[in-house]
Amino acid sequence: MFGGFNMMFPEHGRRFQNAYKCYSVSMLPGNERQDVEKGGKIIMPPSALDQLSRLNVEYPMLFRLTNERKNRKTHAGVLEFVADEGKIYLPHWMMRNLLLEEGDFLFIESVSLPVATFSKFQPQNSDFLDITNPKAVLENALRNFACLTTGDLIAIKYNQRIYELCVLETKPGDAVSIIECDMNVEFEAPVGYKEPTVASRSESTPMEEAPIDTIETVSLFSGEGVRLDGKKKKDNQLDEPVIRKTAVRGIPDYNHPIGLIKFDRSVKPISDMKTAQRVDEEEDENMFHGQGFSLKKGRK
Repeated sequence: MFGGFNMMFPEHGRRFQNAYKCYSVSMLPGNERQDVEKGGKIIMPPSALDQLSRLNVEYPMLFRLTNERKNRKTHAGVLEFVADEGKIYLPHWMMRNLLLEEGDFLFIESVSLPVATFSKFQPQNSDFLDITNPKAVLENALRNFACLTTGDLIAIKYNQRIYELCVLETKPGDAVSIIECDMNVEFEAPVGYKEPTVASRSESTPMEEAPIDTIETVSLFSGEGVRLDGKKKKDNQLDEPVIRKTAVRGIPDYNHPIGLIKFDRSVKPISDMKTAQRVDEEEDENMFHGQGFSLKKGRK
């Protein structure tokens, strides 16, 4: 396919070009390397470092990874040069983006990318909205990346969970370097997310106005009374009806906006406080009326 694996291609403008068998990080000999799995960098063999040094490739070292059989491309940085000769190791999400199987050949060439100024991401699950500060979480995760490619589906880890985000847009190009840059970040609504619908007040049934309280006339102890002395009861001693107030519960406004306090002064409550006050004042005026006398006699 490439004229033999680990074959050095002719130099074109002092660029590094080579082909390797690629494997996921889980196949890397030795201890598990979670630092590689959660980032956007690859592990290359020591011979690649020698070739890059002779070509005087500029730093940071960035590479275009191409699966020519599937016509898929992405970009990555390099983390270490400790892989076995003829092999490279990639994060699992990068293997999936490139539609690679374990042991497939991958063509790698060094590139120079513009510095990122803007990027836009779309979470693949609405659970990403549960994060308190998603921009801070993404910023911290991107420290393990060297570059971004439009169309890639990257994976970041936060609180023992893996969140996938699609890179919708990058500026000033489709592939950008994010090493030591000031980049504006935006988020698109997650896949499958729907805005909560709130019924408008005009569409809902208008709230019925109910009185705060209702006056009800009742007769207490109704019936015919009898005097204990046997005499006939006078007509003016008949029971008079008693006025009693019964409160009626109002109808709540279920469409009232949350956080809005409304003061309704259109209905005034019935109160007996003023009536009682007027009775007390009249009694005070009628008390101690008449002519006064002095206990001390005046001198003649």
